[in-house]
Amino acid sequence: MALGSAWKQMSWLYYQYLLVTALYMLEPWERTVFNSMLVSILGMALYTGYVFMPQHIMAILHYFEIVQ
Repeated sequence: MALGSAWKQMSWLYYQYLLVTALYMLEPWERTVFNSMLVSILGMALYTGYVFMPQHIMAILHYFEIVQ
């Protein structure tokens, strides 16, 4: 029962995503291209933040002399 409820909730969220982004008007192959580009850009942004943000934060902390 919980699995069916979770599946129904995920389906509803996906439908809302399609409506908000107007992807429901696209053909399936166009929707796949758009979603794959969105996932790859999001993945690259998360990776870049994970790799470079600690260096920038430490540089800021050293600049304001919070960390020696």
